[in-house]
Amino acid sequence: MTTVRHFTATGFVVHQDATLLHWHRKVKMWLPPGGHIEPNEDPVQAVLREVEEETGVRVEVVPTGTPIDLEYPEQVHTPYTIEIEDIDDPVQGWHQHIDMIYFCKPIGTPGALNDGWHWVSHRDLASGKALDAGHGDAVPPPKDVRVLAEHAFEVVGGL
Repeated sequence: MTTVRHFTATGFVVHQDATLLHWHRKVKMWLPPGGHIEPNEDPVQAVLREVEEETGVRVEVVPTGTPIDLEYPEQVHTPYTIEIEDIDDPVQGWHQHIDMIYFCKPIGTPGALNDGWHWVSHRDLASGKALDAGHGDAVPPPKDVRVLAEHAFEVVGGL
Protein backbone atom coordinates (compact mmCIF):
# COMPACT_ATOMS: atom_id res chain seq x y z
CA MET A 1 0.00 0.00 0.00
CA THR A 2 1.37 3.40 -1.01
CA THR A 3 1.47 6.16 1.61
CA VAL A 4 -0.39 9.29 0.50
CA ARG A 5 1.67 12.42 1.15
CA HIS A 6 0.80 16.11 0.84
CA PHE A 7 3.27 18.99 0.71
CA THR A 8 2.57 21.68 3.33
CA ALA A 9 4.22 24.83 4.68
CA THR A 10 4.09 26.13 8.27
CA GLY A 11 5.12 29.52 9.63
CA PHE A 12 6.20 30.27 13.18
CA VAL A 13 5.34 33.97 13.42
CA VAL A 14 7.37 35.76 16.10
CA HIS A 15 6.48 39.24 17.40
CA GLN A 16 7.49 40.86 20.70
CA ASP A 17 8.54 37.59 22.37
CA ALA A 18 5.39 35.69 21.40
CA THR A 19 4.30 33.40 18.56
CA LEU A 20 0.92 32.70 16.97
CA LEU A 21 -0.88 29.45 17.82
CA HIS A 22 -4.46 28.18 17.60
CA TRP A 23 -6.33 25.16 18.87
CA HIS A 24 -6.76 22.93 15.81
CA ARG A 25 -10.10 21.19 16.41
CA LYS A 26 -9.56 18.43 13.86
CA VAL A 27 -6.19 17.23 15.17
CA LYS A 28 -6.85 18.38 18.76
CA MET A 29 -3.60 20.24 19.41
CA TRP A 30 -2.05 23.70 19.48
CA LEU A 31 -0.46 24.53 16.12
CA PRO A 32 1.06 27.49 14.26
CA PRO A 33 -0.44 28.66 10.95
CA GLY A 34 0.16 26.63 7.82
CA GLY A 35 -1.43 24.46 5.20
CA HIS A 36 -1.21 22.76 1.84
CA ILE A 37 0.99 24.06 -0.96
CA GLU A 38 -1.30 24.78 -3.91
CA PRO A 39 -0.49 23.91 -7.55
CA ASN A 40 1.97 26.41 -9.09
CA GLU A 41 2.92 27.76 -5.65
CA ASP A 42 6.36 27.51 -4.10
CA PRO A 43 6.66 26.82 -0.35
CA VAL A 44 7.37 30.47 0.55
CA GLN A 45 4.33 31.70 -1.38
CA ALA A 46 2.28 29.04 0.40
CA VAL A 47 3.44 29.94 3.91
CA LEU A 48 2.88 33.68 3.32
CA ARG A 49 -0.63 33.01 1.96
CA GLU A 50 -1.57 30.53 4.68
CA VAL A 51 -0.40 32.76 7.53
CA GLU A 52 -2.36 35.76 6.22
CA GLU A 53 -5.50 33.74 5.38
CA GLU A 54 -5.58 31.99 8.73
CA THR A 55 -4.44 34.71 11.13
CA GLY A 56 -5.04 38.01 9.32
CA VAL A 57 -1.37 38.95 9.80
CA ARG A 58 0.86 39.80 6.80
CA VAL A 59 4.36 38.37 7.29
CA GLU A 60 7.71 37.94 5.66
CA VAL A 61 9.98 34.90 5.89
CA VAL A 62 13.14 35.31 7.92
CA PRO A 63 15.92 33.57 5.96
CA THR A 64 17.57 30.70 7.83
CA GLY A 65 19.60 29.16 5.01
CA THR A 66 22.62 30.25 3.02
CA PRO A 67 21.76 31.52 -0.46
CA ILE A 68 24.09 30.72 -3.34
CA ASP A 69 25.42 33.79 -5.15
CA LEU A 70 23.67 33.36 -8.52
CA GLU A 71 21.70 35.74 -10.69
CA TYR A 72 19.83 32.81 -12.21
CA PRO A 73 17.96 30.64 -11.51
CA GLU A 74 15.76 32.29 -8.91
CA GLN A 75 16.16 30.83 -5.42
CA VAL A 76 13.46 30.14 -2.86
CA HIS A 77 14.23 30.54 0.86
CA THR A 78 15.02 27.17 2.34
CA PRO A 79 12.88 26.02 5.25
CA TYR A 80 14.45 25.83 8.70
CA THR A 81 13.57 22.13 8.70
CA ILE A 82 11.20 19.68 7.03
CA GLU A 83 9.02 17.35 9.11
CA ILE A 84 7.03 14.32 8.03
CA GLU A 85 3.86 14.30 10.12
CA ASP A 86 1.30 11.50 10.41
CA ILE A 87 -2.23 12.86 9.91
CA ASP A 88 -5.34 10.89 10.85
CA ASP A 89 -8.05 12.90 9.10
CA PRO A 90 -11.65 11.77 9.67
CA VAL A 91 -12.55 12.80 6.09
CA GLN A 92 -9.41 12.07 4.04
CA GLY A 93 -8.15 9.19 6.14
CA TRP A 94 -4.61 8.50 7.26
CA HIS A 95 -1.88 10.28 5.29
CA GLN A 96 1.31 12.23 5.82
CA HIS A 97 2.32 15.86 5.48
CA ILE A 98 5.78 16.75 4.24
CA ASP A 99 5.85 20.03 6.14
CA MET A 100 8.33 22.80 5.34
CA ILE A 101 8.85 24.87 8.48
CA TYR A 102 9.60 28.60 8.15
CA PHE A 103 10.22 31.37 10.66
CA CYS A 104 8.36 34.61 9.97
CA LYS A 105 7.88 38.09 11.34
CA PRO A 106 4.97 40.50 10.80
CA ILE A 107 5.22 43.26 8.22
CA GLY A 108 4.52 46.33 10.31
CA THR A 109 2.49 46.17 13.49
CA PRO A 110 -0.01 43.31 13.48
CA GLY A 111 -3.62 44.30 14.01
CA ALA A 112 -6.51 42.25 15.34
CA LEU A 113 -6.17 38.50 14.89
CA ASN A 114 -8.71 36.27 13.19
CA ASP A 115 -10.89 34.24 15.57
CA GLY A 116 -9.13 31.49 17.48
CA TRP A 117 -5.57 32.83 17.14
CA HIS A 118 -3.49 33.74 20.16
CA TRP A 119 -0.09 35.30 20.78
CA VAL A 120 1.57 32.77 23.10
CA SER A 121 4.53 34.05 25.09
CA HIS A 122 8.01 32.62 24.87
CA ARG A 123 7.86 31.99 28.62
CA ASP A 124 4.59 29.99 28.43
CA LEU A 125 5.91 27.86 25.55
CA ALA A 126 9.27 27.24 27.22
CA SER A 127 7.55 26.13 30.43
CA GLY A 128 5.16 23.76 28.61
CA LYS A 129 2.20 25.62 30.12
CA ALA A 130 -1.20 24.09 29.33
CA LEU A 131 -3.27 26.56 27.30
CA ASP A 132 -7.05 26.93 27.41
CA ALA A 133 -8.34 25.04 24.38
CA GLY A 134 -11.74 26.72 24.64
CA HIS A 135 -13.72 23.67 25.70
CA GLY A 136 -12.93 23.64 29.40
CA ASP A 137 -9.67 21.75 29.02
CA ALA A 138 -6.15 23.15 29.13
CA VAL A 139 -3.66 21.38 26.85
CA PRO A 140 0.05 22.13 26.40
CA PRO A 141 1.38 22.60 22.86
CA PRO A 142 3.13 19.47 21.51
CA LYS A 143 6.87 19.09 22.00
CA ASP A 144 7.79 19.73 18.34
CA VAL A 145 5.84 23.03 18.41
CA ARG A 146 7.60 24.11 21.61
CA VAL A 147 11.05 23.13 20.30
CA LEU A 148 10.57 24.80 16.91
CA ALA A 149 9.12 27.92 18.57
CA GLU A 150 12.25 28.12 20.74
CA HIS A 151 14.41 28.10 17.61
CA ALA A 152 12.16 30.71 15.99
CA PHE A 153 12.53 32.98 19.04
CA GLU A 154 16.33 32.65 18.81
CA VAL A 155 16.45 33.35 15.06
CA VAL A 156 13.83 36.11 14.78
CA GLY A 157 14.51 37.64 18.19
CA GLY A 158 18.19 37.90 17.33
CA LEU A 159 17.61 40.19 14.34
